[in-house]
Amino acid sequence: MNQLGLVYALLGAAVAVFLAGAGSAIGVGIAGRAASGVVSEDPSKFAKVLIMQLLPGTQGIYGLLVGFITLSQIGLLGGNPANLDPKTGLLILAACLPIGIVGLISGKAQGQTSAAAIGIVAKKPEQFGKAMLFPAMVETYAILALLISILAVTAIPMP
Repeated sequence: MNQLGLVYALLGAAVAVFLAGAGSAIGVGIAGRAASGVVSEDPSKFAKVLIMQLLPGTQGIYGLLVGFITLSQIGLLGGNPANLDPKTGLLILAACLPIGIVGLISGKAQGQTSAAAIGIVAKKPEQFGKAMLFPAMVETYAILALLISILAVTAIPMP
């Protein structure tokens, strides 16, 4: 029972990585299907649609970053884990939730938006810059969730 705080903190890191990574995987898959169709018709558009497909992948990176910061904060990356009480562990878990939940939702939404933007590039490749703005708007909310998770995890006092 004395390791319950550490278990909660590890659960927080896992939630950040798992949910945000799942959102990215779903989003990249959605965009990849659209990109594959475009490239099968016009291989010269590969680079443009690949960039669009990669956009939803950032949520997984953000979740991984919060996971690393969390592991560092609790001392696991240094080989000296903190003796966390359950309250502190739950605080860390709560701090990891924003990027996990928003990463899951925004990764999927950004994949859908990227797929639509890929459709624009398929018909009008000269509109690439404008098309890229649509999925980039979804990214804004993942960045906000990343910031709040980082600020929250690093603000929790460690014993």
